[in-house]
Amino acid sequence: MRFRHRAAAGFATLLLPLAGLVGLASPAQAATTATATYAKTSDWGTGFGGQWTVKNTGTTSISSWTVEWDYPSGTSVTSAWDADVTSAGTHWTAKNKSYNGTLAPGASVSFGFNGAGSGSPSNCAVNGASCDGGTTTPGDSAPSAPGTPTASGITDTSVKLSWSAATDDNGVKNYDVLRDGKVVSTVTTTSYTDTGLTAGSDYSYTVQARDTANQTGPVSGAVAVHTTGGTTTPPTTGSKVKLGYFTEWGIYGRNYQVKNLVTSGSAAKITHINYAFGNVTNGQCAIGDAYADYQKTFTADTSVSGVADTWDQPLAGNFNQLRELKAKYPNLKILWSFGGWTWSGGFAQAAANPTAFADSCYNLVKDPRWADVFDGIDIDWEYPNACGLSCDTSGSAAFKNLMAALRAKFGSSALVTAATTADGSTGGKIDATDYAGASQYVNWYNVMSYDFFGAWATTGPTAPHSPLTSYSGIPTAGFDTADAMAKFRAQGVPASKLLIGIGFYGRGWTGVTQDAPGGTATGAATGTYEQGIEDYKVLKTSCPVTGTVAGTAYAHCGTNWWSYDTPSTIAGKMSWAKTQGLGGAFFWEFSGDTSDGELVSAINSGLN
Repeated sequence: MRFRHRAAAGFATLLLPLAGLVGLASPAQAATTATATYAKTSDWGTGFGGQWTVKNTGTTSISSWTVEWDYPSGTSVTSAWDADVTSAGTHWTAKNKSYNGTLAPGASVSFGFNGAGSGSPSNCAVNGASCDGGTTTPGDSAPSAPGTPTASGITDTSVKLSWSAATDDNGVKNYDVLRDGKVVSTVTTTSYTDTGLTAGSDYSYTVQARDTANQTGPVSGAVAVHTTGGTTTPPTTGSKVKLGYFTEWGIYGRNYQVKNLVTSGSAAKITHINYAFGNVTNGQCAIGDAYADYQKTFTADTSVSGVADTWDQPLAGNFNQLRELKAKYPNLKILWSFGGWTWSGGFAQAAANPTAFADSCYNLVKDPRWADVFDGIDIDWEYPNACGLSCDTSGSAAFKNLMAALRAKFGSSALVTAATTADGSTGGKIDATDYAGASQYVNWYNVMSYDFFGAWATTGPTAPHSPLTSYSGIPTAGFDTADAMAKFRAQGVPASKLLIGIGFYGRGWTGVTQDAPGGTATGAATGTYEQGIEDYKVLKTSCPVTGTVAGTAYAHCGTNWWSYDTPSTIAGKMSWAKTQGLGGAFFWEFSGDTSDGELVSAINSGLN
């Protein structure tokens, strides 16, 4: 498989809304009324994650900001995002990007970075003045995270919450109580009774401390609460895995939000979500798109909870929307997926030190700001010890070593999964890697049984991109789902750890004259986001099915020829998966489905 839909189409889409944001930072403004607070967000021994938050505490807007601080010798910033960070010796300076320099009164903005060493910042200044808003006293530290709340006295409409106190160098002033990521009360004690709830409903509570300088610390762990009473019970989805990918960039041009999982009915019919993608760079897991992940605020009409985000809430972005989704569907599990076609090249460096890689991933996934959102990690290393967008020579044991390190770090209770090739050809990508040896460390493999054929072969022959079985005239032997699954099982991977993959899109050619597969073409058919690719929700009406081959559908309309799965072919594939004893199914990705989620419904019905 030469291309992957999720990287080829998706990553290009991700870049579009950010392209206009790149530019030079504005010059530093003279001393204004502002504060800057620092927090260490993670620590993996050899390095750490840090974050500064700048807040406009004055009455007029700030057009730019500059934060300066000193690190002791041996401590440094290695990479940063949402600010331009430079150094002169042990003195560090961070200037705003072109898109985040303006702060209205009361507004705040954060930038993050990875660092090396163990020192703490000192002599902090923001726009030339002390970071705590004074003129001579260096900025003090933010408070620690309070203890995870415990719930008691749960009734139809109320719950009492209690937590252990946070600590702060200058004293804790009060605590914000958050329900489903939104502040519902600020109290001076370490307990609170929340009232006015809905009977038989699910809620998630966290707490954060505020110090005497009004700085907020990291959010505590979350406690889930289900109020008594009510007439409904959470939906059951059966014993098979039903997993869908949600792309961070889909919220831009595609305008597919987490809320669409609710309005389409899909959230009630799946068991797991893979959030795609985190980056893999410098041998570490890293943020893919900070704005989409945890900074973007959502309006009431685009928010899962129906309540608008506020500028000062501890967590925004898709992560908070996923938190709200889990509050509505407490049985739903969410994994953070790292890599993908475009970022799989970063795994070579990660494989050189699996333990350090696993530590970095754990600290990022379990960051206190969003630790309650994720139930595990998915590794999307698409061509280990093989060639893809680049060529990897890590060796056949590298993938196994990486998965072993992740399991050791995340523990037995977390989900650790991986997306894998479906190249079942002799001497192909499955043969290049010890997937059987690695299978003891994973909960399951997402076998990418799609993208076998496409218009990268410009003149054809036309062929279905996701054949279930081989067929007469297939361009490459072994490029089908059944052969891939058979090869995994022959290698020693249990069938119960294999998920069949479904693409919610089609691949197509133009310049085609014949209906049946095997025709010649002149190039890729036109697609909305990328040549040769189109969503199912478009194709079902723009180019209806002509026939089926090898368990999937194809369509010839005008001079275009497309192949894609439909509710009918998905039903057949789910039936086959059950007879093979597979662990379930997954799909790429939600936004290709209809507004009422008919492909998700087909997967759900087919596996029940």
